[in-house]
Amino acid sequence: MDLHLKGRLVLSREADLPDLGDFLAEANGTVLAKGAPAGLGAVVSDHSVEGSEIGLTIDSHEFVRAHDALLRLKNAFVKRYGREQKVGVRGIAIDEYDVTFDIPREPLHEVTLPFVESLTFNGLSSTIHLVDVDEEFLQGNYIDRMISRVREKIEDQYYEGKGEYWKLMWASPSKAVKWDRDPTDAMVEEGWLKQGPTKGKWFLRPKAAAVLRAMERIAVQEILEPLEYQEVIESHFVSFDIWLRTGHLTGSPNELYYAFEPATRDPAAWERFKDIVKITKKVPEDELVGLLKPSMAGLCYAQCPVVYWSFQNQTIADPSLPVRLFERAANSSRYESGGRHGIERVDEFHRIEVVFIGYQEHLLGIREELLGKYRRVFNDILDLEWRMAWVTPFYMQQAGQVGIDDEERMVKGTIDFEAYLPYRGDRETSEWLEFQNLTILGDKFTSAFNVKGQKGELWSGCTGIGLERWTAAFLSQHTIDPENWPDGFRRYLPELPKGYDLL
Repeated sequence: MDLHLKGRLVLSREADLPDLGDFLAEANGTVLAKGAPAGLGAVVSDHSVEGSEIGLTIDSHEFVRAHDALLRLKNAFVKRYGREQKVGVRGIAIDEYDVTFDIPREPLHEVTLPFVESLTFNGLSSTIHLVDVDEEFLQGNYIDRMISRVREKIEDQYYEGKGEYWKLMWASPSKAVKWDRDPTDAMVEEGWLKQGPTKGKWFLRPKAAAVLRAMERIAVQEILEPLEYQEVIESHFVSFDIWLRTGHLTGSPNELYYAFEPATRDPAAWERFKDIVKITKKVPEDELVGLLKPSMAGLCYAQCPVVYWSFQNQTIADPSLPVRLFERAANSSRYESGGRHGIERVDEFHRIEVVFIGYQEHLLGIREELLGKYRRVFNDILDLEWRMAWVTPFYMQQAGQVGIDDEERMVKGTIDFEAYLPYRGDRETSEWLEFQNLTILGDKFTSAFNVKGQKGELWSGCTGIGLERWTAAFLSQHTIDPENWPDGFRRYLPELPKGYDLL
């Protein structure tokens, strides 16, 4: 890494500094060399004085970043001249800053970055050119993060369009096909469902709601209660601080629903808005935006981040491990755009989020317990045609964990549960529905929220039970006629509610 900086120390007043050159030469061999191998520290290669400003040109490598060198010089200057000359440093400024660094591969197409004047590439190196950089920018460590972001974006280009790693682990026997209709269409025709008042939402009438709640009872009574999971209840709202720690604001900001508070409750401030609504019977969007605070939170994307937040900066007592929790109160909201379909891919859905925290050996045992319970539910109660596959998310692929041939590597990662949907086509070529998953995350979230154990590093895992997806998988295979439903399920829903007739 090579860094070239032109900046200034802005003094509190003009000062007579005849030995400034000696001070800077001394700094080159002391404060600017600290922490670097011999000859590889930062160097002030040129300087000038104009009024109350000292102009500096600094060259350096990765061991002492040029912007860090400028901050070091600020402190050293105050220590040297503050008492002697009664002069301080009001601030620092960078007029130009070139940062040249190695990249893992050449970009496949254009890479852009905010804050930069230019971003250029030459083989396996890249140069960020910055102008008018302030002290807050430096102290916030933005530059190192920008370098990381460039490298990350290049790696992402090589993974674009690649499917997740997928390997079949187990498959149930094929089941007789009872029908080939999309159950969502059938439920709409029979009056079980109504398209929601906003896009990607559904209103479940009594019969559909009864099926969904039966799925919930099965999950709780057959899986969670026998394994001694404890229920928690969280808010539907999630602060940005939580999503910054979990990575949702960088990984999926385009899928989040954002929440806005009123800027004021003063009725007078809202009078014009109310007048326009009453007169036009329309919502004046521009008027509304001006009455809202900037968003600092959003609607729940998945319940697990808030569960981890509840343990932030805590040490969990070993006798309480493993922690086993589930949450079912907060609906999940995700902006699916054009990807919506039926009840299985929607913008708002109902899910039981199951979270477990413990040492690595705890989590491996929990995974086997949950797999056993899921097999019983899917085979004996729902009587599904389904399969399990080991899936490695992109961030794990890039980290090198890409398979299960080495059993020791089948630790962190995800098991997907997929159901055959006859209405989509034949088993071999149609897309199966991922209706359940089970993930061991390692220390990804326990580290993010500084959750500790008494004896070492804690890991966590989760398994989201999507009630709409369980329902879609079940009805796709067993129809919406209760006469075709297996006895195991009918024990949880002996009969459907009457519902109501509409003329």
